[in-house]
Amino acid sequence: MSSYSHAEKLARRVAGTPAGDPPAPPVDPRLYDSPEMRAILGERDIGALFRAVKGTGVSYRTIAALVGMSQSEVSEIISGRRVHSYDVLVRVAQGLGVPRALMGLSYTDGPQATYDGQDGAAAPEVDEAMQRRRFLNAVIGIVVPAVFQHVVPPELLTPMDPLRPAVPTPLPSRITASDVEALRTLTERMRALARHYGGQADTMSAIAIRSMRLLSVPATDPTKQSLQSALADLHTAAGWACVDTRLDDNARKHFATAMELANDAEDPAGMVHALWLSGTSLDEQGHPSDALKLYQLGQVKLTDAHNDSRRPFLSSWLHAESASSYAHLGRADPARSELTAARYEWDPPDENERADMDWLTSLVERHLGQLDRAEHLPLRRYALWMQTPTGVGSRWPLSPSLSCI
Repeated sequence: MSSYSHAEKLARRVAGTPAGDPPAPPVDPRLYDSPEMRAILGERDIGALFRAVKGTGVSYRTIAALVGMSQSEVSEIISGRRVHSYDVLVRVAQGLGVPRALMGLSYTDGPQATYDGQDGAAAPEVDEAMQRRRFLNAVIGIVVPAVFQHVVPPELLTPMDPLRPAVPTPLPSRITASDVEALRTLTERMRALARHYGGQADTMSAIAIRSMRLLSVPATDPTKQSLQSALADLHTAAGWACVDTRLDDNARKHFATAMELANDAEDPAGMVHALWLSGTSLDEQGHPSDALKLYQLGQVKLTDAHNDSRRPFLSSWLHAESASSYAHLGRADPARSELTAARYEWDPPDENERADMDWLTSLVERHLGQLDRAEHLPLRRYALWMQTPTGVGSRWPLSPSLSCI
């Protein structure tokens, strides 16, 4: 039986090489190592790729055979026709020996495909403790320099796997303020869907990852800064949707990305928002000590947002969540102190947030053994829930029964 693949047989026939001869050497993989070729592959400029391969001595007829196209199709692409089909891009990568990772092509389907390892290979299994430690180390590397102007030694950090790019759609020629506003509106609408129906991790993750390509589009410095802040908010929302769907590692990656973007945008409140929800997810997973570290970093970073209207709201939630973590650790005095601090500037923007704070407070009271207080607050929360137009709260389970606490 012949050891040649169908594409190799076809290429040899087109090139006039006898089937029994040793196979012609493939495209030298070193071709794809140069920065110029990396840029071409990243942009999926298939016409430029064909021209570069032709420059190594491979004829257009052979290229057409290797990628499963007619010569006329190859000519059209070389003349400027763009290739957008995922299947065709995969065929080109396979035929020319291009590592899929260089073209942002995933080997698997579904939301997890965006987090596969290099070259499409599945990421190695890592236990939950290691994933959590990797996330905390990444947060330290992002937040500590931003808070304390202190460089963290690299040996103390563990890099997180990057978010993989999705199949691209056409980009605008320039980013304007209206584009940023549209992105913020989209984020809020997705939040509303997640609040109403729960989940939405697949959709929000895909939107967040695809939207990162907007950073490559020209924009004024203020607009780019606004875009980074909007993208940070989008990744924070995607991270929380992943928490809701129990995709904890994906959530950590979104939160870490949000912190990096907020730091680049000089948006301390945006960074604190991601720190807050990151800590909440860790507390819910049974790691209150790790959660407290993030809340404390958030409180320090929040001092840089003294003129930001979001500061009182975020500060209240950081104190409330800290109370929850202290209660889980059995430390009643700091838990009670944090509950008091949470109410100091508390001015909820809507009834959902007010009810959520009551619910979290009731959980803390229950852990502290104050069952009368714990009973009163959920009942008030249920009454508020019944008064909302949709009957849906924003972050916590819905139940009038005290058995859930």
